[in-house]
Amino acid sequence: MRVEAYTQVQQIYSTKQTAAAKQKKAVHSTDQVEISSIGKDFQSVKQAVADASDIREDVTSPLKAKIQAGTYEVSAESFADKLMKKYEELR
Repeated sequence: MRVEAYTQVQQIYSTKQTAAAKQKKAVHSTDQVEISSIGKDFQSVKQAVADASDIREDVTSPLKAKIQAGTYEVSAESFADKLMKKYEELR
């Protein structure tokens, strides 16, 4: 096996690789991002939804008041009907 020939070939390839690497370093480019007006609108709506409360006080406050007063009652028949409707939907 001739080792000298291998090292000569290796030197040729390493020279080409470093020259190519130097050329790549010389190129400078910048990336730019432009967001459309629809994208900006979507972003503002998404932020508004994130800032909104998950609890609807207009619905929950009367129920809370009834529970605290001890006057909130659930009809067993009404509950059973709703449960069966949900069961039929999932079937």
